[in-house]
Amino acid sequence: MPLQNRVTPTGDIVASEHRGTFTGNRGIIHDPATRTLLNKRWSSPAWLTCVCEFRGRRREVMSQQSWTELFFLDEATAFAAGHRPCFYCRRDDAKRFRAAWEQGNGVSDLSAKAMDAVLHAERLDRGKKRLHPLPMPLAALPDGAMVQANGESYLVAGGRILRWSFAGYERADVTGPAMLLTPPSTVRAFQAGYRPVLHPSAIAALG
Repeated sequence: MPLQNRVTPTGDIVASEHRGTFTGNRGIIHDPATRTLLNKRWSSPAWLTCVCEFRGRRREVMSQQSWTELFFLDEATAFAAGHRPCFYCRRDDAKRFRAAWEQGNGVSDLSAKAMDAVLHAERLDRGKKRLHPLPMPLAALPDGAMVQANGESYLVAGGRILRWSFAGYERADVTGPAMLLTPPSTVRAFQAGYRPVLHPSAIAALG
């Protein structure tokens, strides 16, 4: 049975047979004896996105009293859930994201802790996922931004709309009102030039 450690764009942590292309964490939120989640869904405001392989290190997932390994379809999914690149295993990406975040949000000399504080306020509303009004027309959102409509999650890429699933993306139309899933400060970082890594199915769907 798959472990409950796959993250949706809405930030929920569920079980799925599809691992995805990135891992990450929100601190320690599991019991290593049973390899099950605790009631809490985060223990730190630093929600990270990490590479699945780093310097040949191997971990037995959710078996240690250490950070809880979470998995994401791609980086766009992780950003939508409220995560950011890790400064340890993804240092270059993290530095590029911080530079774009500073430019897009009109700040400078930003610490990771200060960025996490902003993201934490944007990702949660009384412990649940915070949704935001669209800052611009749906099709004008920068590549990598994600929205929710009619109970489903959608990615904006190449001026097209793609429906999200654990297995990947497919072309779709959004017919109902949409709300922004990706934190607004992160969307502004996308506008400033940061491009999240997309699952291969997104590239295929764009043709």
